[in-house]
Amino acid sequence: MAGPIYSSRMGAGDRELVEGYTDQRSYEADDRVALHLSVTRPGFLGDVVPGDVGLDVDVRIRRVGAETQAVWDRSGLRVEPHDIPERASALGVHWPVALEMMVPDQWTPGWYEVEIAAPDDDGGCRLAHAGFVVRAPTGRATSQALLVLSTNTWNAYNDWGGPNLYTGESQVSFARPWARGYVHRRDAFVHRNANATPVPDPGTERWTRYILDQRVSPWSGCAGWPSWEAMFVAWAESNGYPLDYAVNLDLAERPEVVEGHRLVLSVGHDEYWSWEMRDTVEGHIDRGGNVAFFSGNTAFWQVRSEDDGRTMVCHKLSDDPMTDGVPDERRTSIWSDPRIGRPETAMTGVTFTRGGYARIGQGVPRGAGGYTVWRPDHWLFDGTDLRYGDVLGVEHTVVGYECDGCALSLRDGLPVPTHEDGCPDGFEILATAPAHLWSKGADHDEYPPGLTPLRDIGELQETAAILFGDPSPAGTDRITNGHAVLGTYERDGGIVFTTGCTDWTFGLAGGDPAVQLITANVLDRLGRR
Repeated sequence: MAGPIYSSRMGAGDRELVEGYTDQRSYEADDRVALHLSVTRPGFLGDVVPGDVGLDVDVRIRRVGAETQAVWDRSGLRVEPHDIPERASALGVHWPVALEMMVPDQWTPGWYEVEIAAPDDDGGCRLAHAGFVVRAPTGRATSQALLVLSTNTWNAYNDWGGPNLYTGESQVSFARPWARGYVHRRDAFVHRNANATPVPDPGTERWTRYILDQRVSPWSGCAGWPSWEAMFVAWAESNGYPLDYAVNLDLAERPEVVEGHRLVLSVGHDEYWSWEMRDTVEGHIDRGGNVAFFSGNTAFWQVRSEDDGRTMVCHKLSDDPMTDGVPDERRTSIWSDPRIGRPETAMTGVTFTRGGYARIGQGVPRGAGGYTVWRPDHWLFDGTDLRYGDVLGVEHTVVGYECDGCALSLRDGLPVPTHEDGCPDGFEILATAPAHLWSKGADHDEYPPGLTPLRDIGELQETAAILFGDPSPAGTDRITNGHAVLGTYERDGGIVFTTGCTDWTFGLAGGDPAVQLITANVLDRLGRR
């Protein structure tokens, strides 16, 4: 998302009594997990409470999938207060280790939630959450499919300890807690960042009420485990599709993580990719491996890692100053920036620059919320009884929030790629839905109330300026009418599939039979071939 700015609605009093983070985002058996914890004081960031204000807390670890399984606990752990430094969101907090434990051999690959329970003054307790992935042992895949969690995007939106990439920072640290809502969030299926209600809500008023009521970060609907991946995992495991797990950084630092897997999966909102991540995934495709992007706004921004992977850099509000010796193509701009020369379409087939928003703000505010089917005879639709012109996924608004498309035209009444945006040869458009980048000018503003552009111009104008060097109507007219594009292509024996939208997983969670069957067709064909 190149997009909106939420003014902070989270006061310091909304922070938990004890907060923490793990030293890594993923581990495998026999790795050491270090949990960094600190007592915090309801008050201002950086406040230090004099005297002994340590607390005894209970720590519980649970594997979260189709079922929630308790795997480890520790009671009466003493936690002391530690400072929160200036620019904590950018530089991290680097609290000392409060607890260490080893990952047992019997823990299966998956997402593990860490719950920290601290007693409050009313005789109850306050809960904070951290989390991590357990990977399959190196070289020993336990499943044909590897789900890569979009932790770079979580970090980009995380506003714990100061600004995120959308509110002024150009780097964000993993060495800090996740803001409330990123690991654990109530009613994530119902309360979405995009409008999923029968009555359109372009002003996102429903979401605003939810974040105030639940005291979650306003950005937690844009990223985090509960928002997309949790629902996909619950459906997959319930339907007999075991998964292996990794995080974004693993693709860069442990490229061998894809070995032994027929299929690599991206789910939900997977916006921030490094050069090394793309090398790993595109290398997998070139070796005959498959990739399924059940995601949108995918690989829109290039990022780079620093400080041994603890810091993620992305200059969104100004041109990347870069450092001496860094090639121009490694700048942290959008991947479709001609200076980089490696548009994301070359990997995914689609791009946010040719898509945009659906049912949020004035980005197709009253769209149907589903895809129009163009080529129902494709294997993807086997068993669905979908016909030409049918609309897929309307009941659960599977086309909502952020969408990716490609430059297209009509041939014999059917959409085909023009390839002017780097879309690969052989890419087949199977279904589409309208999408639109938000525009802003002297006489109009398509952003939701309370949201502002990253820069002085709208996102449509900014994108046209990067792509064509022209933010005027001559440039914006080329990308104003975008689409969510559901499609697929084959390259060197590997198959790539994309939904071209973030919100496909809501159809899975909601029980849409066509969405579920299409997903099963993809997992069966790409994960077991």
